[in-house]
Amino acid sequence: MLRHMRTTVRLDEELLRSAKIEAAKRGETLTSMIEKGLRLLMSQPARQPARRAIQLPVCRAGGGTLPGVDISNSADLLDHMENLR
Repeated sequence: MLRHMRTTVRLDEELLRSAKIEAAKRGETLTSMIEKGLRLLMSQPARQPARRAIQLPVCRAGGGTLPGVDISNSADLLDHMENLR
């Protein structure tokens, strides 16, 4: 069983005028044209906006971790950081 809902949409006046003329030419209702347009739009995958490439800064200074610091061990890192205070 199909259910129809009544709703209000705000359309640009010129677009609405053109759509009514086109619906009359096609022998369709404005509602059926809006439904077809929505179905067509929703059947297509959503386009993702183009993303700009991000260049991460690279540190060229020497150094690195302190001797004996295991950066994959968070507890060890915390111990070293607390001892530096």
